[in-house]
Amino acid sequence: MTTPSGPHDIGGVDAGPIDPSEHDTAWWEWQVDAMVRLAMGKGLFTDFAELRDGIERLAPEDYERLTYYERWATSLAHTLLDKGVVTQEQLDARVAEIRKRQAAAGEPE
Repeated sequence: MTTPSGPHDIGGVDAGPIDPSEHDTAWWEWQVDAMVRLAMGKGLFTDFAELRDGIERLAPEDYERLTYYERWATSLAHTLLDKGVVTQEQLDARVAEIRKRQAAAGEPE
């Protein structure tokens, strides 16, 4: 057995039980999917391998804490920041705006 290269590399390692049940896709998950596909369509992402690379670069604690689409969103954000499409200030302002709107509506973060 080789040494895992990160939290995503669990081939052959006991990772505990797997929940195979279906679940409805949340609205925000569809939005993340759409943003990734739009970014690809605009040439900001080359392919899903680039998205996957961003996910595999997550810190182990972030990888374990985040859900599937949260990992996608984080990878997309890092890629767009790295490519100068958005600034950290713009991203922070947008996140603050969304959290404020969610709080006003009584929605969980």
